[in-house]
Amino acid sequence: MRVTMAACRKLKKGLLQSLLTQSGSRFLQNDPLSASLSKSVLFSQEWILSSKQSRFLHKSTVFSDGRSLHGFLGKELAYSRAFSSSANDPMSSNVAKVIGNVLLVIGCGVATYYCFPSREKPPATHEDGHVVTNWSGTHEVKTNVYIQPESLEELEIAVSLANEQKQKLRPVGSGLSPNGIGLCEGGMVNLALMDKILDIDLDTKLVTVQAGARVEQVVEALRPHGLTLQNFASIKQQQIGGFTQVGAHGTGAAIPPVDEQVVRLKMVTPAKGTLELSAEKDSDLFYLARCSLGMLGVVAEVTLQCVPVQKLLEHTFVTTKKEVRKRHKNWLQENKHLRYMWIPDTDCVVVVKCNPLPEGKQPPVFKSKYSEEDRLEPVRSFYKQCALKHRAAAEGKLGDESKAPGDKDAKSLASGSSPSSVKDGLASLLLEVLSDDELAQLSFTELRDKLLAMDPLNYEHVMQVNKVEAEYWKRCEGFRVGWTDEILGFDCGGQQWVSEVCFPVGNFKKPTGEDITYMENLLDLIKKNGIPAPAPIEQRWSVRSRSLLSPASSPVDGSIFSWVGIIMYLPTDDAKQREAITNKFMEYRRTAQRKLWDAYEAYEHWAKLEVEADDKEWLRKRLSKSFPIDKLNKARKELDPNCILSNDIIDQLFPLPMEETS
Repeated sequence: MRVTMAACRKLKKGLLQSLLTQSGSRFLQNDPLSASLSKSVLFSQEWILSSKQSRFLHKSTVFSDGRSLHGFLGKELAYSRAFSSSANDPMSSNVAKVIGNVLLVIGCGVATYYCFPSREKPPATHEDGHVVTNWSGTHEVKTNVYIQPESLEELEIAVSLANEQKQKLRPVGSGLSPNGIGLCEGGMVNLALMDKILDIDLDTKLVTVQAGARVEQVVEALRPHGLTLQNFASIKQQQIGGFTQVGAHGTGAAIPPVDEQVVRLKMVTPAKGTLELSAEKDSDLFYLARCSLGMLGVVAEVTLQCVPVQKLLEHTFVTTKKEVRKRHKNWLQENKHLRYMWIPDTDCVVVVKCNPLPEGKQPPVFKSKYSEEDRLEPVRSFYKQCALKHRAAAEGKLGDESKAPGDKDAKSLASGSSPSSVKDGLASLLLEVLSDDELAQLSFTELRDKLLAMDPLNYEHVMQVNKVEAEYWKRCEGFRVGWTDEILGFDCGGQQWVSEVCFPVGNFKKPTGEDITYMENLLDLIKKNGIPAPAPIEQRWSVRSRSLLSPASSPVDGSIFSWVGIIMYLPTDDAKQREAITNKFMEYRRTAQRKLWDAYEAYEHWAKLEVEADDKEWLRKRLSKSFPIDKLNKARKELDPNCILSNDIIDQLFPLPMEETS
C-alpha cells in the first residue's frame, strides 16, 4: 500500500503546506507530526541533519511527485563533487560553471515552487484523515497522524519529536480490542513493520521479539526449537506489544496472564528516551509498565518466558449446570487448561479440557457417531425454517402495501414518499434463502450469524438459536490432539460486542466456587430481564499476575481469577440494526455491572472496557480502590509529561490533576 503524509513547514515569511508521499505504509494523509518536523532540525532552514535524522529522512521523506528530499540533497552534493573534481581543466571548469549556473537557476525555481507558493493551501480538514477501525467495527477514528517506523531508531525520533511538539502519538496494535483502546484521533504509531524475532535463547527458554511481531509469527519461529508460549488468547493475530500491554490471557488456573510472561521489555518514552526494564532493573517501574496500556511509553521489544512445546489432548463434552457445580473444583485442579461455554436458557454447559499428551501415549479411542454434516444438520434445518418464515412475513407485508391506497399510502404521499417507494422498501426486507450448496459452504459460526441477523433482538428467537447451538455442541463431543497453539485457539465468530470481567475466586488449593455462583446469577439476570443474549458466555481462569495494572493483579502467590465474557454479535452491515444491537448490549452490560460487579469485585478486561458518560465517576472510584492510580500518574508525569500517549479512554479512566496537565 502506498500512502501519503501532509507536512506543514512554518517559515519566517509564511505558512507552507506541501504534500509528501511515502511508500511502505508508514505515514498517512494530513500528518500534523510533519508540522512538528518542520520546527525540528529535520526541516530547518539550513537543512542541517544529524546522522540519525538523515537516515530517517532517507527512508521516510519524499516530495509529492515522489522525489526524496534526502535523495535530492544527495544528488546536489554529488553534482558539486563531480564539478569540483574537474577544476584543473579550464575548459571543463568553464563548462562546469555554466552547467552549475543553469542547475542553480533550475534549483532556485524548484525551491521557489515548493517553498513559496503564490497561494496558501488551507489547513487539512478532518475528513482528509485516515480512517482506522477496530476489528469488530465498533470503534473508529479519522486520525491525522499514523506512523509505522521500521526500526527502534526511527521510533525514537518520532516519539521525541512528537513530545517536543505535544503531538498525540498513541500506540496501536492490530486493532483487535473491542473497545478501540489504541485508537486516537490526534495520532497513532503502529509497530507492524517492527516485527523481527531478535533472539531465541535455548538455555533459558527466552525469546526476544520486536513488539510488532504477531503471536502467530513468534509461535512459528519457536516451533523448530521445541518451544512455545505459555498461553494464548483465543486468536493469534495480536501484536506482542498490545497482547501484553492490555493483560490478555488464556486459560488455566495454574497459568498466568500473558503480561506475567514478560521478563524484560524495552520501552521508548517521550521524556526519558528508551528504557530497558526488568525485575532486576527498576522492578517497581517494570511491574507497572508491563501491563500499562501504552500509557508510559511505546513498547519496542519484549522478552518472553517460553515453555517446551507440547501436544495437547482436548476433550470436549456437554454437561449440566448441576454437574459443573459438583465437579468444578476437581476439574479446575486436574486440568492444565479449562474452559466453559455457558448457553443461556438451556441446562447445557460446554466443557473443554486440555492436557499434555504424554510422549508415546495414544489418545482415548472415541468414535463419534456424527460426521461434520450431521453436526451442522440441525443448524441448517433451523436456518431454512426461519428463512422461509421471515420471507413469508415480508411478502405478506409487501402484499398489504400493494392494495388500494389507504392511510399508510396517504401518509407516505404526504411525506413525499410514493407507494412504489414504500413497496420497494418492503421488498428489501425479503430474505434471500440460501440454497443447500450455499449452506454447505458456511461454518457453524457463519450459520449462527445468519440466524441471528434475522431477528437479533428478539428474545425468543435468540433463545431458539441458543438451543440449536447446544445441539450442535452435543454432536461435537469427542477428543482431538494437536500442538498447544492449534488446540487453544478457536473460532470466536464474527464481529461482536464483548464485555469481559475478571474476579478473584480463592487460590488453587482452595477455590471458593464463587465463579460458578457468578454464572448462575448472570444466567438468572438474562432470563429475568429477557435479554437476547446469544451463546456462548465464555468462562476461563488464570493464576494471578504481579503486574500492578493487571485485572488479575495480586500480591498473594497462588491466587486464581475467573474471566467471564458476555457478547452480542453484529451479524449485519445495516447501520440502524447495528445501532439497535449496540444499545441493547450496553443495557446487558449495565445490568451485569450494577447487579454483579461490586458483589464479586469484578473488573473489566482493559481491552473490553467501555466508558459510559453516566458511569465515569463511579468507574474512576472503583479503579482507585484496586489499582495504584497515584503511582501510575506519577510515572506518567515523569515519562510522558505532555500526555502524547493518551487518548479519550485513558483520559477518562486516569485523569491527571489540573496542575499536572496545565
